[in-house]
Parts: sequence; C-alpha cells; structure tokens
Amino acid sequence: MTVGVTAYDKYAYEPFAVTADLAVLTVTEGALRVLLVERGQEPYAGQWALPGGFVQPDESAETAARRELAEETGLSDVSGLHLEQLRTYSEPGRDPRMRVVSVAFAALLPDPPEPHGGSDAADARWMPYDKVRPLAFDHDRILADARDRVGAKLEYACLATAFCPPEFTLGELQQVYETVWGTALDRPNFRRKVLATPGFVEPVPGAARLTGGRGKPAALYRAGTATTLHPPLLRTPREGRPA
Repeated sequence: MTVGVTAYDKYAYEPFAVTADLAVLTVTEGALRVLLVERGQEPYAGQWALPGGFVQPDESAETAARRELAEETGLSDVSGLHLEQLRTYSEPGRDPRMRVVSVAFAALLPDPPEPHGGSDAADARWMPYDKVRPLAFDHDRILADARDRVGAKLEYACLATAFCPPEFTLGELQQVYETVWGTALDRPNFRRKVLATPGFVEPVPGAARLTGGRGKPAALYRAGTATTLHPPLLRTPREGRPA
C-alpha cells in the first residue's frame, strides 16, 4: 500500500543543517595556497577554518557554494571559476552546535584577489598549504581530500589550466604541476607531452612574454577545447607518487 504525502510525519526525524564548505586553492609565487578564514564566533572562535556557510532554504548546495565563494573572495562574478563537488561529510558530532552535514567543494583560482572574510569571519588569508595548522571542525580532512583530488585529476583532466591566467606560458603551466604534485619535472619532456596532447592548449598567435632569462620570449598559450587528456599525463614514482 502506498502511503500518501499527507501521511508523512516530517517531525519523525531530528532536523539537521546543511553547509557548503570550500577548499579554495591557487598557485602563486611557487606555492600552493589555500583560502582560510579566522572564525569570529563560537564554536572554534579564533581558529582558522575553510570558508563556507549554511545552505539557505531556497538554495542548492552549489548555489550556496558559489555565494560563499563570491563573499569570501570579493569577486562579483565567479561563474567562470572551476568549482566541483568534492564529497559529503556527515559524521555525527563533527559540529558541536547540532547535527550538520557538509557538502564540500573544491574551487581553483588563477589570479587570487585579496580575500574578504564574510560577516562571521575575523580575518581571511591565503596561506601556503604546507604551513596550514590544524583547522576547525573536520576541515583538515576536507582540505587534504581536495589536495588529493586535484593532484589526481591533473593526470587525466585539463584541470591545470584553471590555475593559469587566460594566457600563459608552458613554464607557468609546468609550475602548476610541480607545485601541486610537489616535484620537479623535466622541462623538455613536459613540453613535448603537453603539445602532443590534442586540445590541451592552443597557441596565442603572435603573442609572447619575457620570462627574465636571456633566451627569446616564451610563447603564450590558452586553454584548449579538451576536458580530458589523451594520453594521460601520468606521474612516475620519481614524480611525486610512491612506487
């Protein structure tokens, strides 16, 4: 027998809240950096955390994530930024206030602005990933999962260009891989693989950029039309992955 909607008791289960939390990553000055906010309220007042907030009744989790991303970065338009759902974190007790389920997202910024902490944040900063201290809630786990996800996807997806400005050199693209993977790559081999991968990058006709060396200016490229890498740009045991 099918039970009608009117027979459903919405008070049969304890209510819980949903948040959208963001691991916002960028590569600047040769370091992988993450956007963190200093909590201005309890719980964990004064402790650093990932930016995020509660999903409003009229929002989807992704809509809430984009709203929070705009608020914390000060950007008026975040529609062109890479934002992807990471996973859901629902362990009981992860938030001391009440049962809170977090839908976490990873966001990548190519040219990060000065952060603007939201109304409940005392401060906001871009911090080097390897200098991040223990975070509030379970945000250490969320951040580590985001780093692992991005590092893995660099092998088979054209994700690295999301860290780059609209026009970039192959050296800047290589720096993204080296920074996220935490290893040095052979320059000629990297260049050969990138240019041999259909749709990964496209040359910008007639454009070049001085790079500070004595050689000729470096050619500029932009993101191609491909979304996946064929063949994948795999890490070797010497390039950041255990044998």
